[in-house]
Amino acid sequence: MLDHVFTDAIGALRDAMIEARLERQAVEERFQADVLLGDLTWETSYGLPGEPSPPRVRADITLMWPTWAQTAYRLWYIGDEFDEPPRIDIEIVLRVQSLASEPDLPLVLHSLPEASPPLGDERLVRSGPTVEILHTAALDQKEYALEVSYEGTYELDEETLKDGSTLDVHFNEMGGWIVSTLVRLGDVAFAFLPPAQGIDETP
Repeated sequence: MLDHVFTDAIGALRDAMIEARLERQAVEERFQADVLLGDLTWETSYGLPGEPSPPRVRADITLMWPTWAQTAYRLWYIGDEFDEPPRIDIEIVLRVQSLASEPDLPLVLHSLPEASPPLGDERLVRSGPTVEILHTAALDQKEYALEVSYEGTYELDEETLKDGSTLDVHFNEMGGWIVSTLVRLGDVAFAFLPPAQGIDETP
């Protein structure tokens, strides 16, 4: 990994997921650079231990490092002043899939917190749910999927920029929150399709 605060944040979150004993979906991990805008994006997915493959309940995590944040970070690194501290944009999508029927949305939202614990001085805020319906080509079978996302930013203040161990503290707490929220979501009485009856999306 590069010696950079963004990759330090990625490493801290990875360590938190490992400590929480979540299982990483290796094929889902991506590190991307926008060649036009310069933004960096890291995406990964984690499921609860013992889940089938693909997991019925999982967390899709995205960290984004915007170009303007890189500019602010570079100014701090070379000792210049910056107008606004760099931030990492964060999105955590909780996904439940292979559902046999449309989920009870009030019941789902009642089981989930409206916001995450503090991440530095900010919190990730819950958005409205999204329900997907997937049909077979013959329209004789369908399955449902549910997504609820939490979005926000993590501000890198002067103390965090100077001492990277602050990242470990903040993201370790986030790891514990993700696993507990996945467990709460998994405890909802969903009706799942048996694995053999899941819709095959390959042609």
